Amino acid sequence: MSGADGRALPGPAAPLTLPAWTETTLPGGPSVVAVVRRAAPLVELRLRVPAATVDLAAGTLLARTLFSGTGTRPVTEITEGPRAAAGTFTCTARPDRWLIGGTCLASGLGEALGVLADALCGAAYPDREVSVERERLADQVRVALSQPSHMARAELLRRFYGDHPYGVETPGPERVNAVGAEELRSLHERRMRPGGATLVLVGDLDPDDAVALVSDRLGAWTGGAEAGEIRMPAAPPPPPRPLLLVDRPGAAQSSMRLAMSAPARDHPDNAPLQLANLIFGGSPSRWTENIREKKGYSYGPSAVIEHAPGGSAVMLSANVATEVTAPALLETFYELGRIATLPPDPAEVERARQHAVGTLRLLTATQAGLAQAAGTLAGSGLGLGHLKLHAERLASATAGDVHRAAATYLGPGRSVSVVLGDADRIGRGLAAVTQVEIGQGPAT
Repeated sequence: MSGADGRALPGPAAPLTLPAWTETTLPGGPSVVAVVRRAAPLVELRLRVPAATVDLAAGTLLARTLFSGTGTRPVTEITEGPRAAAGTFTCTARPDRWLIGGTCLASGLGEALGVLADALCGAAYPDREVSVERERLADQVRVALSQPSHMARAELLRRFYGDHPYGVETPGPERVNAVGAEELRSLHERRMRPGGATLVLVGDLDPDDAVALVSDRLGAWTGGAEAGEIRMPAAPPPPPRPLLLVDRPGAAQSSMRLAMSAPARDHPDNAPLQLANLIFGGSPSRWTENIREKKGYSYGPSAVIEHAPGGSAVMLSANVATEVTAPALLETFYELGRIATLPPDPAEVERARQHAVGTLRLLTATQAGLAQAAGTLAGSGLGLGHLKLHAERLASATAGDVHRAAATYLGPGRSVSVVLGDADRIGRGLAAVTQVEIGQGPAT
């Protein structure tokens, strides 16, 4: 059997299977998800601590110095302890959470949890370590703010989310330089709490034994939090606005970014919209075939759906030569309009379905992938079983469902658009395609 384009249609997607797991909420928190995956004698650990509206500069610096020493362990003992059990720890910060990740030998899980508990309960944030990381972070921020791709995304988020915390992509270097060790200690005391947190363990383990070990090792990590401290407020829908043209004189390329509101991860529309987005901007896809393969405007256009507790969005990005900026935007609007107004070919839907379900299978095939998936779902208040529900929704979505989702979310009139480039060379062409507002240059 073949589709309208003559290519053979793939067969039906096999159901997604998940390993055994347990979910338990310890007294006072956190919730613990223990997943059995015996591919290797290792355990993947992911601890998500919700932290709504934390200042991004302080939150990021806290993440980078969390494992820099405690009242009882110097930094060398903290870093060498997990390594003795073949493990490592990292911590990253976003506007809505801290995420601590680690890998250890299954036999060393107790030791790794002990090191984690020491950091959670007694991180000292030594002045010298904070000073070193502060200088390093400020330098990295300055470099990021000089990169066109980063600047374009930062401007898009600011325009799409406004004053919401998601509107800040990177803390300013001046604010980073103002954060001191005492501020980090105070922030940790107030917000690094188990209430609302989720700990995911995936690997060669017995779920009941793993939960008991967590209860023992993390028993001293206590303290609740107000709902407003851990629940990110919903981002308001962006108002209709002209395309923002941010001037970058002399630029040989333009950075084109678009965003459209999307349904939440657990919304029934999420699965058919994922298929519609793959048809529009996956690899291969209509958009990539148009502006890359046929016209050569952009080497690597990207269209992804980004989910977060406070809101979801379809994000489009493409870097194009200055002289074809307006034509590339025109073709992007054309492809968005086409998928939003015309039903997709069933063959396109089936290929997108196979890709989406196959990606889910790849994600859940490894310990690290399962830990990533379970931790991400926990941030949306969902359990690991949502993966199976999502796979079922992908499998049952019809071409009509995909068309309806595309019409609801992907119309070009719903987009917030930013172009970073040489305004003198591209402004007139862009104004011929859409209404344009000239910006004053990238904010730092």
